[in-house]
Amino acid sequence: MKLRSWRRRFLPACAISLLAGSCAASTPALALVDSADAAQWEAALKDAGWRVITAGTADNPDARVEALAAAVEKAVQEGIDPAQVYLAGRGAGTAAVFYAISRVPDLWAAAVAIDGSPQPAVETGRLFAGNFAAVPLLWASRTAGDQTLAANLKNLGMNLEWRPAADLSDRAVLGWLAQHRREPFPAQIDCETNTPAFARCYWIQLTKFDPGERNDMLGSTRLESASRAALALGGFGFHAEEAGPGVLVAQLPPGYAGPLKVGDRIVELEGKTIGNAHAYIEMMSKYTEDKPVVAMVQRGKQRMRVETRVVIPQREAVVTARVQARFVPEDREIQITSRTVTEMRITIPPAWATECKLFWNGLALEKIERPGCLLLREEKELLHAEPCP
Repeated sequence: MKLRSWRRRFLPACAISLLAGSCAASTPALALVDSADAAQWEAALKDAGWRVITAGTADNPDARVEALAAAVEKAVQEGIDPAQVYLAGRGAGTAAVFYAISRVPDLWAAAVAIDGSPQPAVETGRLFAGNFAAVPLLWASRTAGDQTLAANLKNLGMNLEWRPAADLSDRAVLGWLAQHRREPFPAQIDCETNTPAFARCYWIQLTKFDPGERNDMLGSTRLESASRAALALGGFGFHAEEAGPGVLVAQLPPGYAGPLKVGDRIVELEGKTIGNAHAYIEMMSKYTEDKPVVAMVQRGKQRMRVETRVVIPQREAVVTARVQARFVPEDREIQITSRTVTEMRITIPPAWATECKLFWNGLALEKIERPGCLLLREEKELLHAEPCP
C-alpha cells in the first residue's frame, strides 16, 4: 500500500473511532525496523501479550518506512491498540529507528534503539529534532563517545534517553516502553518535513507547500553532521561499529578503480593513528576545507602510503515545511504557526470543539462549534477555513 493511500484511510478511520469513543483495542505491539530481529523479540514478548510487527525489505529508507507504516495500519485494523505501538531496532537498525521517527513521528508511543549509531541517519539530512518531541526514545549502546553524542542530540531537541547497553535487559526495555502511550490529540505538536510524502503531524495533515511562504519566526530543526568531509579515494563503505586498528574497508563501488581493496585498513591520516571507525569519523568531522593529505593503508602485513585529498561536498539548500500547533484550554484557542504551508487539514476532537477560536499564523479564522475535520488554506494572501470535502 502506498503511504498516501495509508494516510487517507488510516488517519480518518482512527480519528472517527476516537471521536466516537469506540477505540477499545488493548493489545500492544512492537514494530521492528529489521525483520531479522523478529525471533529474538518474539522470545522476549512471549509471555507479555504483545504482538511483533514487521515489514518486507525495500530499496531505500523512505520505502522501508512506508512498508512499516502500512504494516502498522494493518495491525491496527486487526485489533492492535494504536496508543501502544512501539518501535525498535538493534545494531544497524538504530539509525533506521531514528529515521522512522523523523519521517512518521505520530505512529509511535515510544521507541528503543540498541547498539549501533544514529549517525548514518543524521547524514541523510532528513532528521528533524522537532519530530521527536512527543516520541520518547531510549538509546542503549556500548561505544565510547555515544553518551556525549546522545547529550548533543538531546540538547538539539530530541526526546532522548541514553543508557549503557550492558545494563539493559530485554525485559527492562519492554518495561520502559510500556510506561508510554501515544496521545492521538496532544495539546502541543511540532513537525517538520522536506517532502509532502511525509507530512502527517498527529491531528494536522499538511497538504500543500509553497517555498515562497516563509515564516522567519519558525526556524528549522533539521540535524546536520558536523562535517561531511571524505577522502577522495573513489568512495568506500565501512561499519561505524567495527573495531580497530584503523577503519576497515568493507565495500567498494562497482567498477572501482582506486587504490583500495576490500579488507584494507586505513590506519593513519596525516601521520595520526586511527584507532577505529569511530575515531576516523571524529577525525573527519574536524575538517572544514579541502586539502591534500597522506593516508597509510594496511593490506595484510604490508603498509602503503597513499596520497589523496580531504573533500568537503557542497551542501544542498533544503527547503522544509514546519508546523507548530497547540490547544490552549483556558483560552479555548487552537493556535497554529506554519512555514512553507498553504493548505492543511486539522481534526478537532470533541473536547476542543465548544466555543473554540482558531488562529493560523496569528490571524483569527473562525469559531469552532463542532468536532471533525477542517480544511485550512491560503488563497490570494487570504486565509480560509471550511469543512473537509
